[in-house]
Amino acid sequence: MAEERTELEERIIIKDQHTKEIDLVNRDPKCINEDVVKVDFEDVIAEPVGTYSFDGVWKTSYTTFTVSKYWCYRLLSAILGIPLAVIWGFLFALISFCHIWAVVPCIKSYLIEIQCVSRIYSLCIHTFCDPLFEALSKICSNVRVALRKE
Repeated sequence: MAEERTELEERIIIKDQHTKEIDLVNRDPKCINEDVVKVDFEDVIAEPVGTYSFDGVWKTSYTTFTVSKYWCYRLLSAILGIPLAVIWGFLFALISFCHIWAVVPCIKSYLIEIQCVSRIYSLCIHTFCDPLFEALSKICSNVRVALRKE
């Protein structure tokens, strides 16, 4: 009974990953666009002290900037949002596919093959180089260096 329940819970969890509800209030929960697209009127247009336009022009400019930015974004996202979502979904699916079915198996295969080469290389080093360097160390071990002041 407990095993059946855990399988059912696993199926529910898997289903929830694909059908989870999205947050319509906080649309950037991981803050990936925090520093990129936060552009307000004050970030683009600013009048220094002593160079002010009419108050009506300033207020109208602010309203025009804010409303046009808002509606242009909404219009562009309505027209291009779904096609670009399809393209990005396809691209990330392609990247995932390549990573899962090509990259990781190639790396694993390489690691298995290089392990065999590593053993052969290590055997050659221990067979030929170790005795040579051991002999050289015994030859050089009797060398004494003496410093004299003249």
